[in-house]
Amino acid sequence: MELSHVDQHGQARMVDVTAKAVSDRCAVAVAEITMKPETAELIKAMEIKKGDVLATARIAGIMAAKKTPDLIPLCHPLMITGVTVDFEFADTDRLKITAEVKCSGQTGVEMEALTAASVAALTVYDMCKAVDKGMTIASIYLESKEGGKSGAYRRTTNG
Repeated sequence: MELSHVDQHGQARMVDVTAKAVSDRCAVAVAEITMKPETAELIKAMEIKKGDVLATARIAGIMAAKKTPDLIPLCHPLMITGVTVDFEFADTDRLKITAEVKCSGQTGVEMEALTAASVAALTVYDMCKAVDKGMTIASIYLESKEGGKSGAYRRTTNG
């Protein structure tokens, strides 16, 4: 298997996407953060002293998607056309973060979606660490992607 980010001499390189067709792209990534049930209740009641945890984490995730090429070497700067970051308390102690990123371009937005979900989770940790330093961020994964030469992908395993 040929690695796309390595040249014939083993040196890192940015993939040349000049000849690739423009297509609509979409990627959905998930991150989960486990916390004490009491911390989840404080978030829901908006009683964390730093402010609205989920609103802040949503903005952080959106900003992170836009900054992905500054954070991940060899990622292409993209004209992102949409980012959403949503939250769902899956249990009394587990917050599921779902990030969706869209663009019309020559390369996918998987890394942008993964970065958005990850940074949103880190922001939740930062906002709540005063009351719960034992939070755990886990299960960061690509849920699905659409567009491009390789077509659609949907994760078939759980976590």
